[in-house]
Amino acid sequence: MKKTVYYFHSLSSPWAYLGWPRFKAIIDKHDLDVIVRPTRVQTHNGGILLLTRPQARRDYHEVELNRWRKRLNMPLVLRPKHYPTQNEFSARMVIAADKLGLDALALSHALLHALWSEELDVRDAAVRVATADKLGMDGKKLLAMQDTPEIMAAWKASEQEAVQRGIFGTPTWIYNDTLFWGQDRLDFLDEALSK
Repeated sequence: MKKTVYYFHSLSSPWAYLGWPRFKAIIDKHDLDVIVRPTRVQTHNGGILLLTRPQARRDYHEVELNRWRKRLNMPLVLRPKHYPTQNEFSARMVIAADKLGLDALALSHALLHALWSEELDVRDAAVRVATADKLGMDGKKLLAMQDTPEIMAAWKASEQEAVQRGIFGTPTWIYNDTLFWGQDRLDFLDEALSK
């Protein structure tokens, strides 16, 4: 029987971007069933938006990003032109891909890569369509779906579930009702799955 992991992540999170290759390896290793749950930082549960943090914390955020991009050898612009950004459009496109049975996780990473490595404005519909098209998906179809009542309802439900399950920051994985917050907790998720 497959093990199930819920994956709550923001489509503007540099940490979700940095964590994806290692999470993908864990998915493959354990043959996981992943429930994709795009969300935002949940201030209801104590999440703190970057621009509301004191300057010292914002500066340290950049220090940590620099450390991790070097350690993981991943391309990442420390101050991309279009960050912080509104991530709802990307999130709804990922939900649409998931509803169609497409690789929503690959689309998530590609959109995050566009933001954090290519400095593209993922709020721009043309950027999202092109990103999906590069993966062999029908970007225009996903774009048309993102504003439908079904996808809007799924987005709201994902947000509500995040609040109910105690999500405050992203990425957060849930396995057996245990939260693993942050890409630096992936080793702990892997250990839990190995038991």
